[in-house]
Amino acid sequence: MEEARKVFDLMDEKSIISWTTIMGGYVKVGHVAEAFNLFNQMQHQSIDIDFIVFLNLISGCIQVGDLLLASSVHAFVLKCGCDKEESIENLLITLYAKCSDLASARRIFDLIIEKTIFSWTSMIAGYAHSDHPLEALNLFRRLVRTDIRPDGPTVAAVLSACADLGSISIAQEMEDYISLNGLEFDLQVQTSLIHMYSKCGSIKKAKEIFEKVADKDLTVWSSMINSYAIHGMGKEAIDLFRKMTTTEGIIPDAVVYTSVLLACSHAGLVEDGLKYFRSMQKDFRITPTIEHYTCLVDLLGRVGRLDLALDMIQEMPLEAQAQAWAPLLSSCRIHGNVELGELAAVKLLELSPGSSGNYVLMANLYTSLGKWKEAHATRKLIDGKGLVKECGWSQVEISGIFHTFAAGNQSHVQLATIYKMLEDLNFTLQEGSYAGQAVMVNNDL
Repeated sequence: MEEARKVFDLMDEKSIISWTTIMGGYVKVGHVAEAFNLFNQMQHQSIDIDFIVFLNLISGCIQVGDLLLASSVHAFVLKCGCDKEESIENLLITLYAKCSDLASARRIFDLIIEKTIFSWTSMIAGYAHSDHPLEALNLFRRLVRTDIRPDGPTVAAVLSACADLGSISIAQEMEDYISLNGLEFDLQVQTSLIHMYSKCGSIKKAKEIFEKVADKDLTVWSSMINSYAIHGMGKEAIDLFRKMTTTEGIIPDAVVYTSVLLACSHAGLVEDGLKYFRSMQKDFRITPTIEHYTCLVDLLGRVGRLDLALDMIQEMPLEAQAQAWAPLLSSCRIHGNVELGELAAVKLLELSPGSSGNYVLMANLYTSLGKWKEAHATRKLIDGKGLVKECGWSQVEISGIFHTFAAGNQSHVQLATIYKMLEDLNFTLQEGSYAGQAVMVNNDL
């Protein structure tokens, strides 16, 4: 970019193509602020702005994820009359979804009179990546009732949503749709199917799909390795990684190494984890990310090597430390190390003072050691600092309908029936001399 900018600055007459090219270059390498500086210069020089400029600016906003900036750019788009360009509309949907403003994203989607597959995919992906899987699935079901035929990226997006739902029946429904519509050999779809079945608990089905893939690329291998990792199958994940790198000769990236370290963590393979952490830097020159560091700390903490985990954290960059102290604090609770736990809590509160979860972790440490007074005092700090603790929730699927239960919420239509069933279960347990293990019925259902 430095050389490109020198050429740009030496040009006597800069056309709109010159401006958009250099702006696009900055956005591509993540230098969004510089792209906006150029946009300001364009305005001062009264250069006519076309929709390509806005494509670059919106792409930059998607990287930043700032709602105020997104709204400002959208205002410029409207002012210049570029809002009806199809590519602009689709990017605006993605932009607002990235900024967690799904209402605005949906408003833009609904205002599009002639929706293309790109419009539908942008909105479905927006829901899927913003943790609204049911909305993504419902919108996809609405899409298949139209004359527009979903393509690979659309199906991959909805498969991601189905993975978050964790419903094996919906997973099978989606696979049937894929087979009927000739998408079973689409590499992106196959990768998403592996991930979906893994998240739905069927590692066997994920493996079947993986073995059917003819030309496996890095993402397919990575998806299967990650599937083994989240199922605690460390040996299988490492064996597959070795096959990928040695037999198939595929060069690993940072993402697949995250899965390998996660597999080592879940399986307690400390030496393997340390070996791969060193190997990715030495053999493939991969700079460790926050995810790599947290996986390593979690690995060491799970097996009780807390001092080594502490040494690793202290050697990390500061931005990685903010994430790495949390798994160490959790490990201190498991192994009853209150002294190191208090140190981790202090560091966490220094680096992330606005996170209620850190206070909860510390309170749980005190509770596990029977220090009720300290636990109560820590929890009171959450209210004292005006923080909001995210409530726990669970979800169950019955006859194709999802029921969500949140702590303290009593809005479910069958609440009375549920409480009656719990009371009956308690009575049955007490009759069977299991009173000490009876289910506690309270308002935090």
